[in-house]
Amino acid sequence: MRVLLDTCTFLWLALGPERLSPTAVEVINDETNPLFLSDVSSWEIALKWTAQKLPLPESPGTWVPSRRAFFGIEPTQIREAALFRTCDLPTEHMDPFDRLLAAEALEGGYTILSPDVKLDLLGATRVW
Repeated sequence: MRVLLDTCTFLWLALGPERLSPTAVEVINDETNPLFLSDVSSWEIALKWTAQKLPLPESPGTWVPSRRAFFGIEPTQIREAALFRTCDLPTEHMDPFDRLLAAEALEGGYTILSPDVKLDLLGATRVW
């Protein structure tokens, strides 16, 4: 399973792993599951850090890549097809970060690892 980490999942993995569900820990520890972090999540982290809503031990430009490398998580770039796919998603959930993650998951064949049940409204496959 190709696993796209939700922003909160990545943050919890790096800063508070006790918040991860047993299933999430199992998925992350299964070496047959490649793990990915979207540019969407990196951007969300950068915005929250800049707004002083997310304390981190270092600036996001240093911290995110170092945590990705430590946990063996590959970055993914937002593809144009995913941007346009957001237009086709149901409108019951309009959070732009979630919409981009869901569209990226649908376009790239990822399963999103997230506790956010609202992602289900967008048609992406999610586990937690």
